[in-house]
Amino acid sequence: MMAFVVLGVAILIFSIMYFVPGNPAQIILGPTATPEQVDALSHEMGLDQPYLVQLGRYLSDTFLHGDLGTSYQSKRAVATELMERFPRTLIIAAFSILITAIVGIPLGIVAATHQGKWQDYTAIVGSMVGISLPGFWLALIMVNWLCVQHQLLPAFGIGTWKHYVIPVISNSVIGIAMIGRQCRVDVLEVIRSDYVTTARAKGVSNHNTIYKHVMPNALIPLITSLGSTFATSLGGTVVTEAIFVIPGIGLYMTNAIGALDYPAVRSGVVVIAIAFSFVMLVVDLIYAYVDPRIKAQYEGK
Repeated sequence: MMAFVVLGVAILIFSIMYFVPGNPAQIILGPTATPEQVDALSHEMGLDQPYLVQLGRYLSDTFLHGDLGTSYQSKRAVATELMERFPRTLIIAAFSILITAIVGIPLGIVAATHQGKWQDYTAIVGSMVGISLPGFWLALIMVNWLCVQHQLLPAFGIGTWKHYVIPVISNSVIGIAMIGRQCRVDVLEVIRSDYVTTARAKGVSNHNTIYKHVMPNALIPLITSLGSTFATSLGGTVVTEAIFVIPGIGLYMTNAIGALDYPAVRSGVVVIAIAFSFVMLVVDLIYAYVDPRIKAQYEGK
């Protein structure tokens, strides 16, 4: 199914950029260019050809020849620029999901095992606040406090690991709140199961009941959520990269959209779709490995 997903995304993003108002040739030549010059450059770039002709050439170049095109802005190969920027986006996404899991899952466990107590209410309120906070606002507050007032961390750019601290934290807050809330719901649902009641009736300690009986089953839906959150982060760090001026894929595509840089936008979306599909494939394999019921469906086939 990954092939169909990526192909569908490629056709969709090509169509969107094709029907977006504006002419890249006009942007490249500037406002002083004559209509004849714009028409000549459009013909040279193949922008005056019919929709199906351009679509066929794009799909052939991308999937049959592995050519992602050349950026209109930088005149460099889009594949090269994406490979230079992808590691930065990957760092933010990977550490964000790591912090989300390390903080969010224990938060949900504590809330579920102390249902109706102050720990539970604190976690619920904290999750609501975390989900409601705008990411860009939190990022700006952290920049003002940690960078401007106390000068503990750099405010923007890349260089050392310190440049990624604030972007990763600000990018993790919403994920922590969502995973914490979901983990609480999943754990509460499993705690009410008959086999958990049986384990407690046999005298199994609360610690062993939670971590040996409850968590293996409660983590199954969380695996999908964490994988989806991580995959989305690969293409969803646009605001974070824009605020902190991190030259990742998100910022690259934002600039490309404003300049109608068709090859950069189309190829960037396709690369993100491939990464997203691959991550979700890995999540499905992990899901099948963790859940014996799914594994049993395919062992005999």
